[in-house]
Amino acid sequence: MTAKLRQQIVIVEDEVKIAQLLRDYLNDAGYAVTMLHEGTNAVETIAQKDPACVILDLMLPGKDGLHICKELRQTSDVPIVMITARIDEIDRLLGLELGADDYVCKPFSPREVVVRIRNILRRVGRIANQQALSESTTLEYGSLVLDKDRLYCQIEGSAVTLTAVEFRMLFALAKRAGRIFSRDKLMAAAYTDGRIVSDRTIDTHIKNVRKKLNDVAKEEIIHSVYGVGYKVE
Repeated sequence: MTAKLRQQIVIVEDEVKIAQLLRDYLNDAGYAVTMLHEGTNAVETIAQKDPACVILDLMLPGKDGLHICKELRQTSDVPIVMITARIDEIDRLLGLELGADDYVCKPFSPREVVVRIRNILRRVGRIANQQALSESTTLEYGSLVLDKDRLYCQIEGSAVTLTAVEFRMLFALAKRAGRIFSRDKLMAAAYTDGRIVSDRTIDTHIKNVRKKLNDVAKEEIIHSVYGVGYKVE
């Protein structure tokens, strides 16, 4: 009988007891775990391991989590969960600069971390399956259906008329469901000519998309993240 290949998680955490605790819970949940206790060679090791997810502490010896996250994002879309004791850094962790997928604040429950990782990997797997099934520009997320070629939007079986800018914003959010987009990221996704618009303009577009979707949908799928941006979930 062939053993099932376990998904690999890399933990970069200098507090050994915390790392070991997370490892134990993740092992019990069926994941394989590699632990690193400093940041100097973290990027290279993560590239070699090619993990399903990275748990990355903010404050590390050698190279801090902010720099590691930024370097990883240059070449990889691997899901990153940041660990921090500094509430004031959350905006940066999830915003324009770095693009982490989620964060947990110390002290935290290891069970909560496992649940968050499982949810992230489930979303990533669902999106990957959708892309593998079709190379078209059609995207489905729950009851939301988007066709990029026709700028067509449907939710819960009802068509929704969106402007080109509104459609591109929604498509970007749905394609990376669960990931928080800053207003600058949404601007880059929505305006293909590279124009610069104000945060208020982005907020107005999102407000319009929400209203159009909410007119026909029972549940809201676009959520605001205070001080950071928006996500579809």
